[in-house]
Amino acid sequence: MHNYNPHTFHVPVMGIGYTIDSPLKLAHLGISSVVSLVDDMLMEKMREFHSKKANLPFQGITMKMEDFRAKRITAFLDLMDGMVKSRIDNMKSSFNKKSEEVDRYFDLLPDFSMVKQTYLHLKANAGIKELKNWVAANLHPGQIDVNIMTKLDRTNYSGSEPLPVEYNDAHAALRGFAKSTLESSVVLSAGMNPRLFSYIEKWDDFYPDESGYIKKRVIIKVSDFRSAMVQGKMLAKKGIWVSEFRIESGLNCGGHAFASQGNLIGPVLEEFKSKRKQLVDGQFEALQSALAAKNKPCPAINPELRITAQGGVGTAEEHSFLLNHYQLDSVGWGTPFMLVPEAVSIDQETLDKLASAREKDLYLSNISPLGVPFNNLRGNTKDEEKFRNVRNQTPGSHCIKQYCTINSEFPGKPVCTASRQYQRDKILDIETTYTEQAAIDKATKEVTEKACICVGLGTSALKANGISTKFEGKGVSVCPGPNMAYFTREASLKEMVGHIYGANDLLERKDRPNVFVKELGIYVDYFNNQLKKLEENDDKAKLNNKKFLRSLKEGIQYYRELFAQNKDSFSNSCHEALQMIETLEEKLTMAEVSYA
Repeated sequence: MHNYNPHTFHVPVMGIGYTIDSPLKLAHLGISSVVSLVDDMLMEKMREFHSKKANLPFQGITMKMEDFRAKRITAFLDLMDGMVKSRIDNMKSSFNKKSEEVDRYFDLLPDFSMVKQTYLHLKANAGIKELKNWVAANLHPGQIDVNIMTKLDRTNYSGSEPLPVEYNDAHAALRGFAKSTLESSVVLSAGMNPRLFSYIEKWDDFYPDESGYIKKRVIIKVSDFRSAMVQGKMLAKKGIWVSEFRIESGLNCGGHAFASQGNLIGPVLEEFKSKRKQLVDGQFEALQSALAAKNKPCPAINPELRITAQGGVGTAEEHSFLLNHYQLDSVGWGTPFMLVPEAVSIDQETLDKLASAREKDLYLSNISPLGVPFNNLRGNTKDEEKFRNVRNQTPGSHCIKQYCTINSEFPGKPVCTASRQYQRDKILDIETTYTEQAAIDKATKEVTEKACICVGLGTSALKANGISTKFEGKGVSVCPGPNMAYFTREASLKEMVGHIYGANDLLERKDRPNVFVKELGIYVDYFNNQLKKLEENDDKAKLNNKKFLRSLKEGIQYYRELFAQNKDSFSNSCHEALQMIETLEEKLTMAEVSYA
């Protein structure tokens, strides 16, 4: 099965648990989604749940078994792969002109889809045998892709002895995917991990055959062109082809946020568009040399390389513009799908909180133990649990899953900065370091701000499916992007897909800024609120800020020209966008005064 995508959108990974079983909800309808491979405990619980629900045999994989993490991941992915294939096969074999599920598959496609038009024509005019044969050839499932945060590569232990590197969390996750039956992609996010990149070489499924087909493909999530060139070449020199670069807005996205050097998504996409051939040719040249050195087959022409984007897209107009102007292969829609229970696993309480959230409720926080800014929702139940612990003078969480145990500040094994152990030790250290109470209080507040997101981001999936949370607790973390402020109610899958393609409009608010302008505004605020205060007596920070400001100024000029040249593509929002850009430029000019 080649990488066939009937839709022009995909559902990116959301948190740890929100898309954990989205393929079982979406893949048979031709919609691709991404599953997080962080939490093997959650995957094991979901495997048991879905196995029993489908009357399939279930044999648990305990933590006492060797390589249990990789085995759990393989078993869970194989279960989903088998269930989706079975459902597609049943849709094909039992097809008749009243097959509601097949009708739904094609009904969700946009009206401009040739596949949809052909289906409707044949249904009205062809005989059942011809129609059934056509459906069998053209009913393709969406991809079951997986996500690995490359830096979340915790060392594991046997007693007090560290296990070999291949048992690290990210390595074990890659092995779990590599050994699965899936023909799909692994999305590598959060930067480079050279050891993990080298580990990919071990698995034959990641290499192309002579026709260019690759069973297990690699997708790299990036925020700029240079990063794509570097990582693409690095993997190509190992004989591994990057099949897709997934460009994500640094700040106008959900989950962890990476502001980079003020790289705005519009100029970044423009660079990918203009240098796409350079990216492909450079990667393919390195690939040919590497495959020849390994005596592996090499395709005569380069394998497919897709360019996709995601982050803050919210209207059919924006979706269409990104696809057409930047020649993208797909656009990711994440945050809005958190209001679609047919697509994600989310409990009703959390969904209701998201539906009522407005700009003031969505903020870039410091709660992540990874030390990376993290999009957060005020009033989420995991934070409430955290605040309650602080009030009870027992700050921190019991570290029951330990996926973020990467801090080595104190002697012994690494710990998580959201854990009770770390926060207790760190607060004692603060109290012996500082003499003034104000300084102690400020430092303590920064420590206790961290939350146990590796548990909290998976709990909603358990609650949504009626699975016990006795081990995890009831607290739920949630990480929507700023775009959530403009989606105000629960939606059906048909409604959301219709919104993406312009068949209907889910935006009840009419004050939503254009996606490019919204991101620019977030970056300007980020500079003023986060970066500016870091530069006191720090020449390096000041130099970095100059680069950041220069990128934003170049981005403003790019957007001014983009909107002026594409007025027809933005309907009534073009004049508004240009006005907002002028306002943001004034704000930036004021911030720039200190560099004169």
